[in-house]
Amino acid sequence: MPPRDAPLSDGPRAVRLSRLPLSVAEVESVARRWTPVELTESALAALKTGRSRLEARLGDQRPHYGVNTGFGSLARQRVEHQDLLDLQRNLVRSHAAGVGEPLRTEVVRASMLLLAASLCRGRSGVRAAVPQRLARLLNEGLPPIVPEIGSVGASGDLAPLAHIALTLIGEGEVTTRTGQRMPTAEALAQIGLPPVTLESKEGLALINGPHLMAAEGALLCADFDRVFDAAITAAAMSIEAYRGTDGPLDPRAHEVRGHAGGRRVAGLLRARLHGSEILSSHKQGDPRVQDPYSLRCVPYVLGAAWDLSRDVHRSVRRELSAVTDNPLVFESPTETESEIVSAGNFHGMPIALPLDTLALAIAHVAGMSERRTYLLLAAQDPESKLSPYLTPKPGVQSGLMIAQYTAAACCNEIVQLASPASVINLSTCAGVEDYNSFGPRSAAKARRALGLTERVVAIELLCAAQGIDAHRPLRTGAPLEHAHTLIRARSPRLEDDRSISADNERIAELVSSGDLSRSDADG
Repeated sequence: MPPRDAPLSDGPRAVRLSRLPLSVAEVESVARRWTPVELTESALAALKTGRSRLEARLGDQRPHYGVNTGFGSLARQRVEHQDLLDLQRNLVRSHAAGVGEPLRTEVVRASMLLLAASLCRGRSGVRAAVPQRLARLLNEGLPPIVPEIGSVGASGDLAPLAHIALTLIGEGEVTTRTGQRMPTAEALAQIGLPPVTLESKEGLALINGPHLMAAEGALLCADFDRVFDAAITAAAMSIEAYRGTDGPLDPRAHEVRGHAGGRRVAGLLRARLHGSEILSSHKQGDPRVQDPYSLRCVPYVLGAAWDLSRDVHRSVRRELSAVTDNPLVFESPTETESEIVSAGNFHGMPIALPLDTLALAIAHVAGMSERRTYLLLAAQDPESKLSPYLTPKPGVQSGLMIAQYTAAACCNEIVQLASPASVINLSTCAGVEDYNSFGPRSAAKARRALGLTERVVAIELLCAAQGIDAHRPLRTGAPLEHAHTLIRARSPRLEDDRSISADNERIAELVSSGDLSRSDADG
């Protein structure tokens, strides 16, 4: 799998911006595979109409927020016509106040895409030149340097988006396709692209909206699904390694419980276990009646996590079709002239809460995986036919003992990351912006939690593969044999004690790649 920030060598089909929603797949394609972006005729028409409506109101002598007034607590301060260009340029400069390490390139590119898409829906009143420039920077491979910290997620992601907007006016810094960091002015000169002069409303439109949160949300949705699928495979392999039963996967039980996620997970587990010789080998004569919860209740716990993740997906998809600027430009239903409507479409709570809840789903995926790892390594049930710590020489060798410690350490941090950011409020802008979402922290926590969960699931896969080896020559079903082969290509069977850190990282890369599910497992 190529690095997520690396452009592909081939020429992928362009993502076309219109008034229609983007998809999670399109966001990931532009962000990670450097798919080009282009504006459609319908987008250009919407932009032209929106700009005309805005310009029709510029001379009406009325105050219009952010058009001929100051911002935030300065909204009552009127700005004279000759200062309107300075107003927009100064807004971008002053709001580019982020600190910390740069955001990942993929997040910056996704944010630029969502910003351009929102503008293309024609309600912001900007000229076509603004989203066209964003698309050009994406296509030229010149993402801005954007500090990670600075957005409170209420009036949009002001500071991060201001750093993006700086590049349109030829300021700030960008990175090249090769990772070189350089001043924007120098990069634009190399491609013969002059800076944009922002006109009325355009600076404000560029920095309004929770595009950073939504961008990270889209990428998290794509990544969660891959990690979740790997966790299903890991659970199925652990059932085999423990010599557990598939009885709790009976579809009748899940039908009467009635949860879609539970039915789905049970079905996936049945598909992965289909054709197993290990399962059939102890159907008779096994004195055990029920397995521990970490095996028996996988459909209920992971099913609930899956259902919750679908709610997050729905919220993210709404954001991918949204206009999140303020004010917005509409045609009046009662007059021939346009209306400029001030509202709060920029507020981040509709995406902050889902990102907070995604961390909860992630925590349960990791937590149950760690419990299964513990179960395999403890080897307390003689019917499992496993040796302590899955080593051939218990006592002389420690085997995979400390792998579970590492998983436990990851889970301890994940538990802390599951605490919501969006409920902790701090007021900004002299009290005008008095209830913020802090959704960027929700996104950062979910991202960190998912990265740790990749390692937890990788550790379970490593241990479960070792457990399946203990039951050879019996074989599991074809889907799990496929997964076992992939794992063994990255981590040989443990015969003698050795450091397994590199093995864990290689399997974690397998978890994040989605390759574990690329078989005929699910029918």
